[in-house]
Amino acid sequence: MEYLIRFAQLHETFRLPELQSLASLVGTDLEIVHYDPCSPYCIIKLPNEDAARAVIARSILGKEIFELWTQGSTYEELHANVRGRTQHRWAQFKHDSFRFTVDGYGGHRSLTEKREIIGTFNYMGFEGPIRMKNPDQDFWIMEQYTPDFSPDSLMSESKGEKRGDPKKIYFARWIGNSSREATNQYDLKKRRYISTTSMDAELSLITANMAHAGPGKLFYDPFVGTGGFIVSAAHFGAVTLGSDIDGRSFRGKQKKGDPPGVFRNFQQYGTESKFGDVFTSDITNTPLREYQFLDGIVCDPPYGIREGLQVLGTRESRRGRNAAKEEIIIDGVPAHYRPDYIAPKRPYGFEALQNDILEFASRTLVTNGRLCMWMPTASDEDGELATPMHPNLKVISVSVQEFNLWARRLITYQRLPEGEVSDVSSSRQLKDGETGYTANELNAFRKKYFEKKKENKTGSEKGSPASR
Repeated sequence: MEYLIRFAQLHETFRLPELQSLASLVGTDLEIVHYDPCSPYCIIKLPNEDAARAVIARSILGKEIFELWTQGSTYEELHANVRGRTQHRWAQFKHDSFRFTVDGYGGHRSLTEKREIIGTFNYMGFEGPIRMKNPDQDFWIMEQYTPDFSPDSLMSESKGEKRGDPKKIYFARWIGNSSREATNQYDLKKRRYISTTSMDAELSLITANMAHAGPGKLFYDPFVGTGGFIVSAAHFGAVTLGSDIDGRSFRGKQKKGDPPGVFRNFQQYGTESKFGDVFTSDITNTPLREYQFLDGIVCDPPYGIREGLQVLGTRESRRGRNAAKEEIIIDGVPAHYRPDYIAPKRPYGFEALQNDILEFASRTLVTNGRLCMWMPTASDEDGELATPMHPNLKVISVSVQEFNLWARRLITYQRLPEGEVSDVSSSRQLKDGETGYTANELNAFRKKYFEKKKENKTGSEKGSPASR
């Protein structure tokens, strides 16, 4: 059966991957019949209405789902199709309360025009009462125009003048709404504890959907920061853990006895029962046991732009790694035993970071568990960074958020069953260790970023990933 999804017109490369992830999560088959990234309308095939409601219920980028009755390029064609293809359905809804809604994308209709369009469907013979709120049946006429964003066109639109005839018209019956209102509930402007690097609430919720967060699952963020990802995973019912190399990022400013800043966010949304713990650690020095117990890993690792990447440990000498380390004693107590102790850090390579995340995921994810990892990339082909790959992890999707000079990708992986191996022939070998000492030597992305920034120093840099 064909259904029509009405998407929010943003984050176009995320829309289908989120939809397919949700279909996989609820265990239903989904086929994409027609999709255009320049349009909010997408035609899909699903087994039945229950499957349609289940898929849309958690969607963040989808707005609504409809049972698609027919479509046409003109109203003459649309009415002919309604009569020819849907007449057998009319009697089913003859005595139900109903309403008709006219909606458009890229064009405008006056109220008078909308009433006239609705009146042309009176041959369907519905006898039930018209109810504008909570009707039994909600029929939609959706017009798609060719968007024209020229100044003259926008001026005409503001005066209420029609831009021309629609290029496509859909007639459909409303089935269900999405969870898009959650983007307002979790808006960072309303959140108790955030920082300059907190991930946008909408993208955090999308990431949780891609990773299949849900009740009875355990999710972990090894770069937890202010907890944006684990808050979103908890919204969908997952129990969560988080860690960070700098405990101050998740603790925040707190008085003695106060909960960590991250926990205050859970309190705000009433999901305290989904908060497992947060602790100081990094991906290479983790206290977590290395066995398959995590259902999902969601993370936005640091990109090393403002300063070089680091992991816990002492800085190695350029002349050798075996130099003796002198223990620091303060008031007779070893420094690392003191409550105010801040562990030393050493330089870390960008490719080593990617490799360690994939290795950690391959060891700790359950079979079919998912890793959703954000990574930077270039906006031009010359600076494109290869997608990291691992034999035990299958790449499910790669979605891209464009900025000015750079972009970032959300890469979704799935842990393969034991004995299955993914094809990594197209990937380059990531470095296991760190080669070099300066931030640029350890991070090819950082080097390319500043080279591109130097070339375009007169251009706008709004939206660049420099905060990471």
